[in-house]
Amino acid sequence: MIRILLLFILIGTSVWIAVWFADHPGRVEIEALGYRIHTEQVGILVLAIVLLVVIAAAIYRFWRSLRRAPGRIAEHRGASRRQRGYQALTQGMVAVAAGDSREAMRSARKADSLLNEPPLTMLLSAQAAQLDGDEDAARRYFEAMLSEPEMAFLGVRGLLMQAVRRDDTEEALRLAGKAQALRPNTPWVLKQLLASQVSAKQWEAADKTLHDAMRAGAIDAASGRVQRAALLVESSRDALTSGDHAGATKRARQAHELDPNLVPATVTYVRCLAEDGKARRAVKTLETAWTKSPHPDLASAYAALGADDEEPLARVKRIQRLMNLRDDHPESHIAVARVSLAARLWGEARRHLELAATESRPARVLRLFADLEEQESGDLKAARGFLDETASADPDHGWYCDSCGSVAEKWHACCDNCGGFATLEWRLPPGVPAAYESEPVARISSD
Repeated sequence: MIRILLLFILIGTSVWIAVWFADHPGRVEIEALGYRIHTEQVGILVLAIVLLVVIAAAIYRFWRSLRRAPGRIAEHRGASRRQRGYQALTQGMVAVAAGDSREAMRSARKADSLLNEPPLTMLLSAQAAQLDGDEDAARRYFEAMLSEPEMAFLGVRGLLMQAVRRDDTEEALRLAGKAQALRPNTPWVLKQLLASQVSAKQWEAADKTLHDAMRAGAIDAASGRVQRAALLVESSRDALTSGDHAGATKRARQAHELDPNLVPATVTYVRCLAEDGKARRAVKTLETAWTKSPHPDLASAYAALGADDEEPLARVKRIQRLMNLRDDHPESHIAVARVSLAARLWGEARRHLELAATESRPARVLRLFADLEEQESGDLKAARGFLDETASADPDHGWYCDSCGSVAEKWHACCDNCGGFATLEWRLPPGVPAAYESEPVARISSD
């Protein structure tokens, strides 16, 4: 609507100018350089001037187009090369996703020649080299990225993943630290740095990284609490080994408070209390933990609280007090049976072993039966029968890894088989029906 209105205004103005010149013809004479121009119509002169301006403008535009033509042709060719280069880059990424190393490498070379921008193609070239199994070439590409500010993080990431795959803990730790310096709050960087520090047994540094990861939202609060308890247990054990008793007690107490169901934390804390001469608090701590979830390590720690010259019968009576807190649990009867065997109370040992084997007969209980037969009557045949039965015994609890399913003889913050952090859980073997589970037991794992 506005354009139409403007058109009408332009036409009206032109008509008005033409009429004005027609009504005021005037007279113009121009004499210059021996030439004389004479007209009785001023409008004709104005029209001639307008035509000359239009022609001059057209000539100027034509001349300017001629001057710009080479640049425009080059720009068009460059745009075409870039388009083909980006297309090759895209095809290469698709080839990487499909696992086609030959096509990925061909596309990488094509993209590199068309784009002539190494930062855009180095990552594709590195991934293609990895697909082809050429880790040395991939490493060279990743190292070349380090000199490009916009690609440095990708280069560090690639080198870090290579170090992790070849189990180079020291190099992985160095590169993880470098990655964090480049991107401090990136979740996977914090997780990888934590994993590297745990593998290197740098518990104090890992505790700080875990705090940063939780603050950045890389690890949720529940998992972080369990993992921090595991770190504190290992740190407390190291402190005990190095003679830092105060530090060991502090860390063990923190671990126990963070996760009261973490049996190793309770046992380590009780050991520290006992060495501090706080036997009553140690007993109370163990009894509270036993009431919640009986565990053989808790029973061993409770038995160890006695005096060095404690009589076997006195130890039996102490363990019976522990048993009375949870006389419905097999671990209670197994604990009493062990100390009864040591005290040569054969009848008491047999009675509690039979109570422990009411629901199932795991290998642990069968071996105790074998010891009982051998020690009480020297019946090696009966003992051998129990030992033979262990081959087909009911499943028993153990420290099983949630990641790989392997079983560990003792708890550690890291699985010895797969390196998983805070993945060991006291439970039945993987795949065992829940019917074998008498009740929930002590657990430490990360969600």
